[in-house]
Amino acid sequence: MLRVPFQSLNDEFYRVLSAVGFTGDKAKLCAKLFAENQRDGIYSHGLNRFPGFVSGLKSKQIDYNAQPERITSLGALEQWDGKMGVGLVNAHLCIQRAMEIAAENTIGCVGLSNTNHWMRGGAYALQAAEAGYIGICWTNTTKLMPPWGSADKKIGNNPLAIAIPRKDGHILLDMAMSQYSNGKLEVLKIQDKQLPLPGGYDSQGNLTINPGEILTSQRAVPIGYWKGSGLALVLDMMAAIIAGGQATHQIGQQSSEYAVSQVYIAVDATGIAGKSILNDTVDAIIKDFHTATPLNENEDVRYPGEGMLRTRKESLEKGVIVDETQWEALQAMMTDIP
Repeated sequence: MLRVPFQSLNDEFYRVLSAVGFTGDKAKLCAKLFAENQRDGIYSHGLNRFPGFVSGLKSKQIDYNAQPERITSLGALEQWDGKMGVGLVNAHLCIQRAMEIAAENTIGCVGLSNTNHWMRGGAYALQAAEAGYIGICWTNTTKLMPPWGSADKKIGNNPLAIAIPRKDGHILLDMAMSQYSNGKLEVLKIQDKQLPLPGGYDSQGNLTINPGEILTSQRAVPIGYWKGSGLALVLDMMAAIIAGGQATHQIGQQSSEYAVSQVYIAVDATGIAGKSILNDTVDAIIKDFHTATPLNENEDVRYPGEGMLRTRKESLEKGVIVDETQWEALQAMMTDIP
């Protein structure tokens, strides 16, 4: 592992995007989001996912010229068609639109169909929190894990992100419905590391902490076992209904994961409580939370997003941690790609 300046990482991402013809503000936004994922320690959706994203641009599966379109307006809820455009750009636009609706109605909801992978859902929940809104968003996926009680893949890991604004650092819950996301498993496999807790089954049906064996068996364990399985199912249902798009079983019939359905909700938290009361309420909850005695004296009890904020601060002070092989591969990406 080595560290590189955040701006250098951002510039390298944009250089490669430009090489495939993707330029301008949208490309700059994508480069920034990939760099911020790496900066915040979300290595599964930074350098690790970037080559695949570039391949999608080159193959035209991701149309960087596409512009999402509003197709239905129902009061505080709107449906948008992503037109198979860049998932990160579509997500950024839709949470922004949800905030605009919430500014008038206290709450705003946007359902997005026919879009591509958004990479890190927490980025868009944080986008809302930065503006003083509670941000809630989730996506369905292709079939990635079996429901509880079966070995057959039927449900997606359907990541969910919730951010609550706070002056001294936003609260961010960002999680997949599997105990470990596929991206996390891929990163740990590359690093030749084991999971701290069992995350799925091997090909013989035994619980394992080996990420490679779980990726091979394609049998990740849902969070909370049957509870996570049920939550993944209803998130898929709500995404398909609210967005008017595809459900997991339909996405799973395709050759790869695309045309997914997503939901973006913004709640005007400052409008409800006012900035001072909002901060006082959240701070009081965190203060009480931090009085919990840790089981391991070397580890703090952390609220969701607290570790990310520490990693971000360190990244900006010392440089962003990157895998040396992945960094060299990024720098070596051709600049003359047609």
